[in-house]
Amino acid sequence: MTPDRFDPPQANPLPADRQEDEARDALFPAVPEQNFHVRRITLIALLIAAIVLPCVYVVAMALSDLRTREAEATDVTLRTVRVADEHALKVFDMNETLDSRIVDLTQGLDDNGIRAQESTIHEKLRTMGGGYPQVAAVSIFGSHGELLASSRFYPAPPVSIADRSDFTGIRDSKDLEHVSKVMIGHVAGEQVFNMGLERRDAGGGFAGVVSVALRPSYFSAFYRELLGGSDDSPMTMSLIRTDGAILAHYPGGPRAPSAMAPNSPLAEAFAQGRRAGVVRVHSSVDDDSLIVAFRRVGAYPVYVSCGYRTSAIWAGWYKHLSVLILSMFTPSIVLWCVIWLSLRRLGAEEEAWERWQAEASMRRSIESAYRQSRKMEALGNLVGSVAHDFNNLLMIVSANVQIVRRRGAPGFDRELSAIERALKSGQSLTRQLLGVARKQPLRNETLALDRWLPSCRELLRASLGAKISLVMDIGVDIWPMRVDVAELELALINLAVNARDAMPAGGRFTVRAANIHFRHEDGFPLTGDFVQLSLEDTGVGMPPEVLSHAFEPLFTTKPKGMGTGLGLPQVFAFCERSGGLAAIDSAIGAGTSVRLYLPRAAAAPAAEEPAETGADESSTPQGLRILLVEDNEEVAAGTEALLQMMGHQVTGVFNADTALRLFDDAHAKQARTGEPLPFDLVLSDIHMPGAMNGIDLAEAVLAFDTKLPVILVTGYAEELDRARHVDVRVLSKPFDIALLEELLQAIQRDLAQAGAQQAAHPAG
Repeated sequence: MTPDRFDPPQANPLPADRQEDEARDALFPAVPEQNFHVRRITLIALLIAAIVLPCVYVVAMALSDLRTREAEATDVTLRTVRVADEHALKVFDMNETLDSRIVDLTQGLDDNGIRAQESTIHEKLRTMGGGYPQVAAVSIFGSHGELLASSRFYPAPPVSIADRSDFTGIRDSKDLEHVSKVMIGHVAGEQVFNMGLERRDAGGGFAGVVSVALRPSYFSAFYRELLGGSDDSPMTMSLIRTDGAILAHYPGGPRAPSAMAPNSPLAEAFAQGRRAGVVRVHSSVDDDSLIVAFRRVGAYPVYVSCGYRTSAIWAGWYKHLSVLILSMFTPSIVLWCVIWLSLRRLGAEEEAWERWQAEASMRRSIESAYRQSRKMEALGNLVGSVAHDFNNLLMIVSANVQIVRRRGAPGFDRELSAIERALKSGQSLTRQLLGVARKQPLRNETLALDRWLPSCRELLRASLGAKISLVMDIGVDIWPMRVDVAELELALINLAVNARDAMPAGGRFTVRAANIHFRHEDGFPLTGDFVQLSLEDTGVGMPPEVLSHAFEPLFTTKPKGMGTGLGLPQVFAFCERSGGLAAIDSAIGAGTSVRLYLPRAAAAPAAEEPAETGADESSTPQGLRILLVEDNEEVAAGTEALLQMMGHQVTGVFNADTALRLFDDAHAKQARTGEPLPFDLVLSDIHMPGAMNGIDLAEAVLAFDTKLPVILVTGYAEELDRARHVDVRVLSKPFDIALLEELLQAIQRDLAQAGAQQAAHPAG
C-alpha cells in the first residue's frame, strides 16, 4: 500500500513511545518527592527538645535556687548565732563578776556573821542585782544549803537547797552545775536557771554558794528581737547546756522543749566538744527539719544555737519555682501545641499525599490502559479478521475430515488423527487470537468472588509451583461481578504463570479483592461500581520499555518456544470486553502488580436454559429441510456435504438478503395455495456481506413464524451478545460437528412430537 504523501523527517524525531510518555507526563505530572519521615523526625526532635530543654533549665535553676537558699539560710544562722553568742557571753561574764563581788562582800564571814549583817547585805544584793533585767534574784546559801541572805526578801525565808543538783554540783566541784537547769526558783518564785559560785571559809573549806538566778524569758525576748520581732519567723534560737538541757528557747509556748534528744546531731556535736558548727536536725517540737548553727559561750558549759526551718526554705523555693515554671512553660506549652498540631497536620498531609499519589498512579495506569485499548483496537480488528478467516479455513478442514471419516478411509486413521490434533491446536490459537481481538464470545454470569476465589486456590498453586507462596486477601462484602468465569480463570492462570516465571527462586503471589467506585467528575475512563482484583508478585519486575508493551499481542520477552505473547493481552482483552479495564505497575526489583477492574453485577440474571442435546435412540425421525446461509463457499460446501451425509436436505444461499427473499416468496405462496414452508430449520452464519446479517435474518424469520427453529454460528463476541437476546440457538466458531448433529437430532424429535400431537388432535 502506497502512502498518500511523503513528509520528510524532522530533525531528531522523537519515538512514538517517548511522545506518548511526554503526553502522559503532561497530563499527570511527576509526583514530587516528599520525605515525610525526615520531617516527622525533625518535628519530634523539636518537640523533645522543646520539652527536655525547658525541663532541664527549670531543674537546673531550681536546684541552683535551692542550694542558694540553703546557703543563705546557713549564712543567716551563722551570723545570728554569733550575735547571740556575744550577748550570752556578756551576760554570763557579768553574772560571774557579780558573783565574785558578792563573794568578796562576804569574805571572812561565816554563816552567823552573814545572818548578823543580813540587813546590810540584803540592801547591797538588791542594789547590785536590781539594775539587770536578766537577774531575778541574788542569794547567799550556807554550807548546808540554807538561805542566809537574798536580794528579794528580808529577812530571808527558811529555804534550803541542800538537795538541789546545782548546790551539790558546786560543792562537789562539778563545772557543769555552775549553770543549773531551768527550774522554779525557791527564792525568785519564777522560772529561772541559776549561775552559782562557791564560797570558802578562812581555812579554804566549803562555806556555801553565791547564786544569781537568771530569767530565761530575758533571753527569749532578746532572741525574738534578734529574729525580727515576729512570731512567724522561720528561725528558732536556743540557749543550751552541754548536756542538752535547754535554758531558753524562742519561739516559746506550751510545747517549748526542756532538753534536746540525746541522739540528735546537735547533741553528738556537744558531746564531741565542738565549739561551733552547722548541723541538720529534726525538731520534734517544731515537727520540722532545721539547719542549726551553734557556738559555745566562752568557757561556760553553755551553747547558743540558731535554727532555720527547711519548710520555710522549701516554701520560698516552691513559690519561686512556680513563678519559674509559669514563666518558662507558658510559652513552651504554646510551642508544644504548635509542634503537635504540625505533627497532626503532617500526618493528614502525608495521608492526603499518599491518597493523591495512589490516585495519580491509578489515573496514570488506567489512562495508559485506556490508551492501550484504543491502540489495540485497530490491531484487534486486524487480528480478528485474520482469525475469522483462519477459523473458516479450520472449519473447511474439519468438515472435510469429518466427511472422510464418515465415508471411510481405511489406512488413513493415523494421518486423520494428526490432522484432528492440529485442528484442535489451531482452534485453541484461534480462540486466543479472537479473545485478544475482543471477538471471542463471552458467557457472562454473576459471580460471587468471595466464594469463588478460594476454590481457585489449588489451581493457582499448581500454576505457581512449590517455591512460591500464595496469599489471598479478600475484602469484606465484595460485590458480585458479571464476568465469563472461564475467561477469568484463564486470566488468573496467565498472571500466575507470568509471576512464576518472574520468581525463579521463589517468592510471594498475593491476590486481593476490594470494592471501588469511580465518579464521572474524577476524570477516569471508567465510571460506576467495580471490583478491583489485584494480583501482586515479588519478582524481578519489568523495565519501563517492557512495561509499555506488556499488553500488546504477540509481545514476549520469553525465549523462543516458551511463550506466545498472548497471556497479558488475553487479560487486558477480557477485562475490556467485560466492561472494565486492566492496569499494570512494575519496576525493576520491586515486583509487578496487575489490577483488574471488573464491573459490579446489577442483579442476578435469569438462568439460561440449557440446550436439549439428548437423543432418543428409540425413534429415527426423518431428515430436516435446512436452509444453510453461509457466505464462504468452501465452508458452505463442506457443511452442506456433512448435513447431507446426516440425512438432511440442504438449500444453500450466500447471504441473508437472498434467504429473506426465499422466505418472502414461500410466505406469499403459502398465502395463495396453503402449502407449508419449504424449510424446517435455518442454519446461518452471523457475519456476512449484504444489508442484513444472520441476527437480522433470525429476527425476520421469527417474525414470520415463531415455531421455526434457527441456529446461528459466530466467532465474534459482540455478535454473540446480541444473538443471545434473540430466541435462537447459537454455536461459537469453530464448533464441533458432533454438537451440531446433536442439536439437529433434538430439533427432529421436537418436530416429530409436534406432528404426532397434531395428528392426534386435528383442528376442528
